[in-house]
Amino acid sequence: MPTSHRLPLLAIALVTPTALSAQVGEPQSATITVTGRGLADQPGERALDVVTIDRDRITQNASQRLENVLADVAGLQQFRRSDSRSAHPTSQGITLRGLGGNASSRALLVLDGVPQADPFGGWVVFPAYATGRLGRIRVTRGGGSGFWGPGALAGTIEMDSATPDQLSPLDLAVAYGSRQSVDAQGSASLVRDGGFLTMSGAYARGDGFIPIVAGQRGPVDRPAPYEQYSGAARGVVGIAPSTELQMTLAAFHDARERGTDFTDNRSEGADASIRLVGRGAWGWSALGYIQTRQFASRYASVNAARTAATLTLDQYNVPATGLGARVEVSPPLGDSVTLRLGGDIRDTSGRTQELYTYVNGLPTRRREAGGATRTMGLFADGSAAFGIATLTAAARVDDWRIRNGRLDESALASGAVLTDTDFPDRSGQEFTGRVGLAVRPVAPLSLRAAAYRGWRLPTLNELYRPFRAGADATAANAGLNPERVKGVEGGFDLTPAAGLRLSGTYFVNRLTDAIANVTIGRGPGTFPGVGFVAANGVYRMRRNLDAIRAEGFELDANWTLGPIQARGSWSRTNARVRASGAAAALAGLRPAQTPRDQLSATLGVERRDAALSGTVRHIGRQFEDDQNSRTLAPATTFDAYAAVPILTRWLIEARAENLADARVEAAYSGAGLIERATPRTLWIGVRTRL
Repeated sequence: MPTSHRLPLLAIALVTPTALSAQVGEPQSATITVTGRGLADQPGERALDVVTIDRDRITQNASQRLENVLADVAGLQQFRRSDSRSAHPTSQGITLRGLGGNASSRALLVLDGVPQADPFGGWVVFPAYATGRLGRIRVTRGGGSGFWGPGALAGTIEMDSATPDQLSPLDLAVAYGSRQSVDAQGSASLVRDGGFLTMSGAYARGDGFIPIVAGQRGPVDRPAPYEQYSGAARGVVGIAPSTELQMTLAAFHDARERGTDFTDNRSEGADASIRLVGRGAWGWSALGYIQTRQFASRYASVNAARTAATLTLDQYNVPATGLGARVEVSPPLGDSVTLRLGGDIRDTSGRTQELYTYVNGLPTRRREAGGATRTMGLFADGSAAFGIATLTAAARVDDWRIRNGRLDESALASGAVLTDTDFPDRSGQEFTGRVGLAVRPVAPLSLRAAAYRGWRLPTLNELYRPFRAGADATAANAGLNPERVKGVEGGFDLTPAAGLRLSGTYFVNRLTDAIANVTIGRGPGTFPGVGFVAANGVYRMRRNLDAIRAEGFELDANWTLGPIQARGSWSRTNARVRASGAAAALAGLRPAQTPRDQLSATLGVERRDAALSGTVRHIGRQFEDDQNSRTLAPATTFDAYAAVPILTRWLIEARAENLADARVEAAYSGAGLIERATPRTLWIGVRTRL
């Protein structure tokens, strides 16, 4: 987004709180209590596998980045191991339970009820979220999201903005770190009877590290810098004793490089949402939102000696828009029965504009491809408590449509049309749902079981946008079918002593029509949808596999003893591909980027304003590619966080990421090159909370 387009958004963000503060500060004729959240959590969720990350853990994190906070939940992973300082933005889809992926998210992420996956690509732009503006994160493992919308194949991640009791009038943090890095976050809040206002912002930059591992670097390799910033303004005001109005404006800018010439990329966007929440006898909520995104990226091919990089693809403009709304109502049915009924709609549109087939450093062809999708759904989600048992059930019916798909390719020199294709519109309906039962035979123990069915529509990125990773190239596929998952799970929640909670879950999932990057051939050669692939490159195409079957278990533990806190999470997943036809060679293999084991454990102590914690994380061996021919080694990292008060309301913070400087392999190209994730990174800074 050009700077001239961002300025009006910033002006609105500044003016809106001022206008609202006058209203918030006015005397109210009746007591109005606001929370800034949606309708209350469903009691039936006790039948599901839910993990909650509280505000203290969100803010006391070694990297101060959302993706690292989410890593506390074992089994929740991105497509690649690197974080949003060095990864390519399009590789940051999130999933759970070993269902793999191809960078589009298979888990549904929402913030204050608004879906957060990129409207075009389904990935998550993590730099858009300053951790200081978040109050709570809840991760529900397992599909069938019910009232949150379609897309929850592997689970649902609910993020809530901070509530009045979690806010300070002023919260500022600035840190300096390794490789000339700067990390700053700040928020200002005005809380009054009947409403509150918050403004938050974040800025981060760094010279970066060289992504390619030391033994494989050449003259062409250099550190990969990044610069990212975001801002948000949120106003919540009670407009009646039982009704509140919530308004949010947010914008972000994310610029990164991948460590050679011609590998810069940029993401920008702005969001606006408005939600009305009624908390009377009839609970109700009405939400509307708009999201705009713009993405650009260049891709390079590097020769075998790594002495020169050549521009191969310039996706100079990939704009996208997301529009949506949801209405729900919760009728009064008594203390033991809850029900939420409603409907939602989401519309996405976008296109990729790119230059390709470079000769002597100049492009010879231009491509434009894109389209639009729409989903409309009706849902019912309810629960009932009967003595020691709680029953929950949810159902959705969705109507989907893929429309206006188009591919245009032309020669730049002559203007001659090479491809002029209109893809046929497609539509369909999906019925999904979830049932669960929780039984508490004795006070410390709860047993639970659930079954679910979920679905996901292919993203515009999967349908229309080809991409490159080094010498490897992957073609889009406008004929992809929706993905569907069926799953069952059973587990327990045990509280054997005060401050101690243990949870365990065993699950079996089957994902049909799984979209994967399937290897078709190897270079050198010219291939459909991508053009020329060099001798050391691999040609792939997005295709639907018959299925991915994943089974495994998850264990979670939380223990609090006075100032001491400990938490741990472990997942073990056995996932296998079911394939036939052109992909038959993949049958029985593990999905790409799917480790068997993931572990996260944190031990900390906090007294008054002082805090000290350490986190160890382990991720098991996984395969880079669909053919399981390239292995990413297991990795274990250690992070540390310390905060020491120096003056009233002033703290010194010290943070350490990957303290032992472990080698974390993030990618393995067809040319045999290994890319690493964040090396040891040390931070020192100050924080104040007034």
